[in-house]
Amino acid sequence: MAKHLSPDDAAARAKALQDDRLNAIRTIAIARQAVADVREQTTRELTELQATITQRIGDAERDDVRAYNAAVSAGWTPDELRKIGFGEPDKKARVRRRAARRGTADTAAGADRPERADTSAVVA
Repeated sequence: MAKHLSPDDAAARAKALQDDRLNAIRTIAIARQAVADVREQTTRELTELQATITQRIGDAERDDVRAYNAAVSAGWTPDELRKIGFGEPDKKARVRRRAARRGTADTAAGADRPERADTSAVVA
C-alpha cells in the first residue's frame, strides 16, 4: 500500500526543493557581483598604476634632458657626446613658440581674403 502525502508534507518538500534552487541563484548572484567588484577595482588600480608609471618615465626623461643639456652647457658638443655613446635624449625639451598677436594677425589675414558669399540659401 502506497503512502499518500498530505498537502502540507507535499508543500514542505516542494518548498525545500525551491529553497535549494533559490540558494543556488543567490550564490551565483553573489559570485557575479564579486567578479564585477574585482573588475571595477582592478580597472581603477590599473589606471592609477599607468598614471604612476607615466609620471615616473616623464620624470626620468626630463632628468635625462637636463643632464644632456648640462653636458652641452659644460662644453661638450652633441657630436662628441654621440661619439662617447650618448646620443640626444629620446624626449628633447620642446621649445614653446610664442603665440602671434591676435589683433595684427587677424586683421592682416582677414584683409587679404574676400568675403565668402552665403551659399546656404536655396534658389527656386
